[in-house]
Amino acid sequence: MLPGWLLFLVSASYVGLLFGIAHYGDRVSAFGRTPAQQPLIYSLALGVYCTSWTFYGAVGRAADSGWDFLPIYLGPLLVFVFGMPLLSRIIEVSKRHNITSIADFIGARYGRHQPLALWVTLIAVLGVLPYIALQLKAVAFGFEVLASPLSLSGGVGQHYGDSALVVAGLLAVFAILFGTRQVVSSENHHGMVLAIAFESVIKLLAFLAVGLYVCYGIYDGFGDAYRQALRLPQMRETLGQADWQLGFWTQTLLAALAVICLPRQFHVAVVESTSPRDLRRARWVFPLYLLLISLFVAPIAAAGLARLPPGTAADTYLLALPLANGHGLLSLAAYLGGFSAATSMVIVETIALSTMLSNEVVMPVLLRSRRLRLGERGDLSWLLKLIRRVAIVAIIAAAYLYYRLFTGLGTLSAIGLLSFAAVAQFAPAVIGGMVWRGGSYRGAVWGLLVGFCVWAYTLLLPALLSASGQGGDLLAEGPLGIAALRPQALFGLDALDPVAHGTFWSLAANLSFYLLVSWLAQPRLAERLQAVQFLTPTGAPLVATPP
Repeated sequence: MLPGWLLFLVSASYVGLLFGIAHYGDRVSAFGRTPAQQPLIYSLALGVYCTSWTFYGAVGRAADSGWDFLPIYLGPLLVFVFGMPLLSRIIEVSKRHNITSIADFIGARYGRHQPLALWVTLIAVLGVLPYIALQLKAVAFGFEVLASPLSLSGGVGQHYGDSALVVAGLLAVFAILFGTRQVVSSENHHGMVLAIAFESVIKLLAFLAVGLYVCYGIYDGFGDAYRQALRLPQMRETLGQADWQLGFWTQTLLAALAVICLPRQFHVAVVESTSPRDLRRARWVFPLYLLLISLFVAPIAAAGLARLPPGTAADTYLLALPLANGHGLLSLAAYLGGFSAATSMVIVETIALSTMLSNEVVMPVLLRSRRLRLGERGDLSWLLKLIRRVAIVAIIAAAYLYYRLFTGLGTLSAIGLLSFAAVAQFAPAVIGGMVWRGGSYRGAVWGLLVGFCVWAYTLLLPALLSASGQGGDLLAEGPLGIAALRPQALFGLDALDPVAHGTFWSLAANLSFYLLVSWLAQPRLAERLQAVQFLTPTGAPLVATPP
């Protein structure tokens, strides 16, 4: 058990250190200097992908479901090994068109129709909000596990105040100071990226420290630790099950799509890229990072199951194992790693979403207002900054409220998969738009809206009903007793696990409407011209296809 005041002091000091690092990065860039280590900094900043779900939730997933923890790492690893042509093409096109976000990218590809970018923004906010709330939940339970030995069951106590609220306030201030300085949101945030890269190093070192302690402090080395882990029933018995294999590859697909479609990942990978050298270095640095941080997941899960009291929440093993054996400093290091994982995600995600809300939702409405007459004014930089700052505060406040209202929504991995499936709805429009000239604005809109509605019905609604303890009849019998419309067994498909079921139906509906409507409603001239811009290789002459 560690004193609550010490944890607050460490957390506040750490955020202060991030301020210093970000300020240094901004000062260096102000003099027009690019660090020689920029490709490495960029590669490490991509580690913002590894949130508290990856840090805490992967161990919990391994303890509960064996190899189910692997997809979260395997998906992006496969993308960076085999999908580099697509990634480099997305970055090259985005730089050519001064793209500021994934909403801007999709809107630009399909004829620069602002309503499409608006829908992408709203879906991103609604889909990612549970994921931001997850980070606040992780910080709160990490604090409580270390501050109170009674919290190993995973409950978030109230003995030391509301740690999640304090952290939310600190992160809002950081995001405002270092994410809204530039009016042109396509410019690079060098200070923020440097701070995020630093946080990636901290969480990796913290995870490796606990993993090495488990292997050489609890077991007789790395080999012995893995032998113990492989003896677990959940590690051995699920491999041959067809339904488990389908769920495994579904989650791998979601993770692969998330590394492109999550607003924060798009922001870091695309908007913050400064040169082709960045992606070339990241091609091997980021997969290596994922391999290292996944290396000790199974041994830590096995040690937690064997050494901690029954009923201990599996998501807390990383903190509870060192603490239970009297290693307070190691537990504090693990807490700092989890804190880094959560804070880096919240900072970048809120900056990305605030840019989308400002550019695609609020400013278009204000510019159309005849009463305000903003189009007649020359400098609107103050207004843009104000909107983004208000949006950051609103997003973090909404995530905090979501966390408080739905504390029992599920494990870290369950909440993470919910958001991954939501942002996966962008994939048909993004990938289809990069490989198929026939994709149309109407097809993209219909695909997004139908896919998102199916996601909300098959995944979000059951999660909310389960968290509230209500709606059991709807889940069991369907609306109005129509069994074919049961949210988790749509049209009688009840052989899949809930995540695979919801992912299948939402993406199938999305892709079907995207293809069918695009085929029926051929792209207009503006859309065809944009398609040429997006699909023509670099250096090739831009020749529009005939009407």
